[in-house]
Amino acid sequence: MRTIAPGIVPAISIDRAAAKPLYRQLYDGYRDAIVERRLRGGQRLPSTRTLAAELRISRIPVLNAFEQLLAEGYFESRRGSGTFVAGTLPDDIPVTKRRAGRQTVHRPGARVVARRPAAVLRCTPEPWFGGFGPFRLSEPAVDHFPLAVWSRLVARRSRNITRGAMIYGTAMGSLPFRQAIAAYLRTARAVRCEAEQIMVVSGSQQALEIAARVLLDPGQPVWVEEPGYRGAHDALAMAGARLVPVPVDGCGLDVAAGIERCPRARAAYVTPSHQYPLGVTMSLTRRLQLLEWAQATGAWLIEDDYDSEYRYESQPIAALQGLDRDARVIYIGTFSKVLFPALRVGYLVIPPDLVGRFSAVREAMDICPPALSQAVLADFIAEGHFARHLRRTRALYAERRSALVEALRRELPLLEVVGSEAGFHLTAILAGRPGDWAISERAARDGLWAMPLSACYLGLPSQEGLVLGYGGTSVAQIPGAVRRLGRALDAA
Repeated sequence: MRTIAPGIVPAISIDRAAAKPLYRQLYDGYRDAIVERRLRGGQRLPSTRTLAAELRISRIPVLNAFEQLLAEGYFESRRGSGTFVAGTLPDDIPVTKRRAGRQTVHRPGARVVARRPAAVLRCTPEPWFGGFGPFRLSEPAVDHFPLAVWSRLVARRSRNITRGAMIYGTAMGSLPFRQAIAAYLRTARAVRCEAEQIMVVSGSQQALEIAARVLLDPGQPVWVEEPGYRGAHDALAMAGARLVPVPVDGCGLDVAAGIERCPRARAAYVTPSHQYPLGVTMSLTRRLQLLEWAQATGAWLIEDDYDSEYRYESQPIAALQGLDRDARVIYIGTFSKVLFPALRVGYLVIPPDLVGRFSAVREAMDICPPALSQAVLADFIAEGHFARHLRRTRALYAERRSALVEALRRELPLLEVVGSEAGFHLTAILAGRPGDWAISERAARDGLWAMPLSACYLGLPSQEGLVLGYGGTSVAQIPGAVRRLGRALDAA
């Protein structure tokens, strides 16, 4: 037997003392809700009996109002299913003069909002984020994710959910899950941590926002990589930080240049294992210089280790945090890149003396992370599925990376490929050929989602190129996609 979901009772005001009859109040309320698009075509309505019970009135005025709305075409009745807002209403129902006269007119300049959001508003469209397919950044091979295993773990946890899992948890997250993360980080990333230092967050973007709120006061300077990750720029700008772009070369962030530009910066944001977007690895010399600067000045280092699990020509590089002996590094990691983006689960490793501050900020933002995803991920790790998935995808991305590098060198030999040793994106430098933004726009019109390197600069770009993701692009797709990309370059 098919069960039909009940309609939601809309917010309609009933005044029993008014001179206007109840049925007319109901008629006007529903009609206005439809005209103002608060109720949409095809939306199911509650039964007259349910509505009368909710409003605590007789069913007769409800029946009269519904009959009138049906007669005028605002409602439609479906045999065996109930009453719905008519699906054939015009796209633009004119608002009556009576209703229009009651609308508030705002004077220019009267709508005052905070200034900070302006720092992250995009004045120029970014079409390379408009779809999924060849070269889309941050798109893993979701078709190779062990969905059957994941679904089984979700179902098992859902069937056996406890009362404790249905109420608020701690701001830091589930202890068993944090213990699993700590064991993984100590083993795979040489991170010095205990479970008590780990906070579970909604992806690395929330981790950046929390870190910025804890560490920075408005107006304080922060080093950021140039070129660098726009998401980090946005999070830091929203915290009111003054961003100081520091150039990146083949050894990573140029620490000497940072000291020359702003020696007393409050913090530095870095991606040392796989710089975004150029893909270079910060040398040991630069890492030690950065740690020495932080210790000498009291600055904080925010290490974003977003895709360090994938390295193809050597073993994964140990985290910067593991070299830190002064507890100056806040370490950020994520499962969204490794597993699937919609998972939205990441983590922070916090210096012990800052745990209380981070916890307080997190609790003020959204209280605690969801319990179900943590429990399922803890099972996924403990039962070995996470390690197996890493091994499979590491081999898969290595194959796709080799296919892309080979196709670029064969079809577009004038492009210089950099940053292909790790992760699942690389950058193709347009040597002596400006116009990467126009090329990316043209490629997007052909279903290729190549980001221009110039979009990653805060200032004038020192070089231009295309940042190409290959995690979600199969080996079979790559040669044809590269040829189409070549046509976009020729036409730009």
